[in-house]
Amino acid sequence: MNSDRLAAYDLVGPEGERAQRDGIAGGSWFRSAIPRKRLKELMRRDDRHATKNTALWLGSLAATGAAGALAWSSGYPLAAIPAFAAYGLLYGTASDSRWHESGHGTFFATRWKNEAVYQISSFMRMLSPTKERWSHTRHHTDTLVVGRDPEIDVMRPARLARILANTIRLIDVPQALVAMTLHSFGRLTDEEKTYIPDQEQPKVVRTARIHLSIYIAVAAACVVSGSIVPALLIGLPTAYGAPMLTVLSLTQHAGLGENVLDHRLNTRTVYLCRFNRFLYCNMNYHTEHHMFPMVPSHRLAELHEEVKQDCPPPYRSLSAAYREIIPAIARQLKDQTYYIRRELPEGAAPYHIPVPAADGRAISVGRDGAQITVA
Repeated sequence: MNSDRLAAYDLVGPEGERAQRDGIAGGSWFRSAIPRKRLKELMRRDDRHATKNTALWLGSLAATGAAGALAWSSGYPLAAIPAFAAYGLLYGTASDSRWHESGHGTFFATRWKNEAVYQISSFMRMLSPTKERWSHTRHHTDTLVVGRDPEIDVMRPARLARILANTIRLIDVPQALVAMTLHSFGRLTDEEKTYIPDQEQPKVVRTARIHLSIYIAVAAACVVSGSIVPALLIGLPTAYGAPMLTVLSLTQHAGLGENVLDHRLNTRTVYLCRFNRFLYCNMNYHTEHHMFPMVPSHRLAELHEEVKQDCPPPYRSLSAAYREIIPAIARQLKDQTYYIRRELPEGAAPYHIPVPAADGRAISVGRDGAQITVA
């Protein structure tokens, strides 16, 4: 049963077809009412915030990477560990949120600056920039719609071994290298072809060839120099710097409702400390981001104040979120119908009515997020 249930998440299969047939795919999502003038103000982009953020990020990367390489080459590998740990955090975790923000085109006001950061951070994460741009577009269009969303990390039941292994990217990095090699030969999977337009597919091939050439050069540098330092600076930090990325990203959707058209049912907002907000580019305000994805990350805290009267209470910390996530995932191992039901505050706009069911009945949801099917 578990294998059948997990197969439902395949993008080429009956669940995706059913979602399209029932009107869930590409459906109309709930958004809190915000005065148009205020929303326009929140959506205004500027270069100043992103320039400061990027300078601090890249400057910290350069400093910690240089410190680690210097300590290692001086014959003190143990002294290099703290520097490379910090470097990996900035490379393997902080790059993901920069990839995300620049991919939305909201990080900078200047288009080429967004594209430059997007390409750099995509390489750091071993992601195909063109493929992931379209994958993430689908994620926002069909968030947690089974058979449609290619970015569902925690399925029902959860693949626990995969999640644990991926805390240091033991699954994703080998798969990325295989995909990179296949893409470099012009081969895309059937699933990739479902969301990457035909005219964009040559870009996937070109970028894969560039990325693969860089990694081959890094491997050659390690052999020639007789040192692992080149790989510790380029390539390996995608893996050894990823644990915090896993911790942060699992809070987004794990354990929440599937096949609903209301981000308050399937997305979390979690309060974080200032350092983690820097690493994460304020993506802890994730419900708000999904409601209004064109609001720049540095304005999400303000957006949160505008919509919080409509939303379930935010989680006060990472630990508070995981006190809910871990038991929910454990329960879903045995009961795949279970999901966490978020309760709205008094006076909030009701949950969005998703779509008519296939048999013609209407599907609605109560204030606690429980589905109610009525004639």
